[in-house]
Amino acid sequence: MEAHAEHAHHHHHHHEDVDLNPAAWTDGKRYAWLLGIIVPLAPFIAYAFVSVSGWGGFYFFGPLLVFVAFPILDVLVGMDSSNPPDSILKWLEQDRYYRWCTYVFIPVQYAGLVLACWLWSSGDLSVAESIGLALTMAVVGGIAINTAHELGHKRENSERWLSRVALAQTGYGHFFIEHNRGHHVRVATPEDPASSRLGESFWAFLPRTVSGSLTSAWEIEAKRLDRLGKSHWSLSNDLVSAWLMTVALFAALTIVFGPVVLPYLLIQAVLGFSLLEVVNYLEHYGLLRQKKEDGRYQRCLPEHSWNSNNVASNVLLYHLQRHSDHHANPTRRYQALRHVEEAPQLPTGYAGMIVLAWFPPIWRRVMDPRLLDHFEGDITRANIQPSKRAKILARYGTSAGAPS
Repeated sequence: MEAHAEHAHHHHHHHEDVDLNPAAWTDGKRYAWLLGIIVPLAPFIAYAFVSVSGWGGFYFFGPLLVFVAFPILDVLVGMDSSNPPDSILKWLEQDRYYRWCTYVFIPVQYAGLVLACWLWSSGDLSVAESIGLALTMAVVGGIAINTAHELGHKRENSERWLSRVALAQTGYGHFFIEHNRGHHVRVATPEDPASSRLGESFWAFLPRTVSGSLTSAWEIEAKRLDRLGKSHWSLSNDLVSAWLMTVALFAALTIVFGPVVLPYLLIQAVLGFSLLEVVNYLEHYGLLRQKKEDGRYQRCLPEHSWNSNNVASNVLLYHLQRHSDHHANPTRRYQALRHVEEAPQLPTGYAGMIVLAWFPPIWRRVMDPRLLDHFEGDITRANIQPSKRAKILARYGTSAGAPS
């Protein structure tokens, strides 16, 4: 941030006015950010549609919205690579309106969870309808992890605390620790459980990333507790306290609504965090930071994350798709994230890419050539799945004169 303010200084002699005068630029997406609330509203919308139409299929509203409507919207609405000018970034960051767009997600998220439990326990839903509603809640929970991601990077304690509350629904409290202190350090290296490799299908990546981020989070937290001389199994352990939040939440809902809600709560939690992991899968697929002479990795640059400027998914996900800038500037708030030219670009928004990732042959056909292109034909610069290395090198060959 500071560097940007510095940089703006050279361009504008009237630097002071520029910082606080937003009149020079308007955020075309300003009110669009409120659309992010459509996701936690999904169970309410579903219930309303079912009540009005009498057709139970509307309980599947969540997945239909995100995996059918949004990929289509991404194609129709198209791209937006416009950036806020440097001079306005500081002003944009401190505008509290944007913060409230993310805060309001959380009460709506929990109201929806209560509504879903009430419906599951009412006895009025068929098993298929109950599963549809669980899928809708999984979409809410998965995207809540994205809201938690935006809040968890911030310096304010209140935002970090809200971040954990958002994670409680999916039991993924450890994401908060692993992501900030693990993933951001090791991103785009073979050591990172959340960076997928060329030749690794989503289904192979899923168990590796779920177990890897869990063990990584525990190691990071254990080291911190050792330094403080505290026990690993205590409330000082952020993992333990985060998971207890989930246990308390599920226990309370089970006591209030009866044990019938528990299987659905578990289904939505597992599918919810799998949705986060499919997003992890597509964010760094095959990208690799090269090693420097001293054996350490080069610092994370924009070209180590896939980027996408499809407006619809970006508004839905608080600019998560401007992932390249996020890794370069992790505490930068979503409204200020920029499109970076040199970052590799995805062929469409995250919503559509998620669907592609479920079908590995289609995924490979679309993404592998793009990756090869990004490396200017030198596939040895990719983060390659070790078991597939020989096969991949045979297929794509090493380009002439490339350092192998």
